[in-house]
Amino acid sequence: MRARAPSARLIVDANEGWDEALYTSLVPELVKLGVTMIKQPMPAGKDEALTSLPRPIPICADESCHDSHSLAGLVGRYDMINIKLDKTGGLTEALRLRDEAVKHGLKIMVGCMVSTSLAMAPAFIVAQGADVVDLDGPLLLQRDRDNGLDYQGSIINPPSAALWG
Repeated sequence: MRARAPSARLIVDANEGWDEALYTSLVPELVKLGVTMIKQPMPAGKDEALTSLPRPIPICADESCHDSHSLAGLVGRYDMINIKLDKTGGLTEALRLRDEAVKHGLKIMVGCMVSTSLAMAPAFIVAQGADVVDLDGPLLLQRDRDNGLDYQGSIINPPSAALWG
């Protein structure tokens, strides 16, 4: 029902499920549908083909992107990276990864695993200036911690001091 949300960006998360042939057949159709990003189309470590395939839609590394040490293998294959604090090991490394990726011309997505607002608060810092933000982890929990992040539709307000305990 695209008519009900005409300004929504369409993102396809392939979750490492494609090979080169499927990529080649699907991408032209996804262009026609207005898809704006494809996340991790090919398995991590088996994505060499992305170096030579056309990328009319930005391709975002997710499972292939862990920390700044993984960045060298992503440049030239991907147009974006998805930074998750769970994978980087924390805020300092996430900020390093973000800054290094930008230097290499990569766009930034900041995502998350299912976790509480306390885990999302540092990701909120990394997400400043990101092209895509997906920090909905606390919304997927039956119960978040007290004084959790305040979500107003698609807007996340800065964490309150009470979140930190």
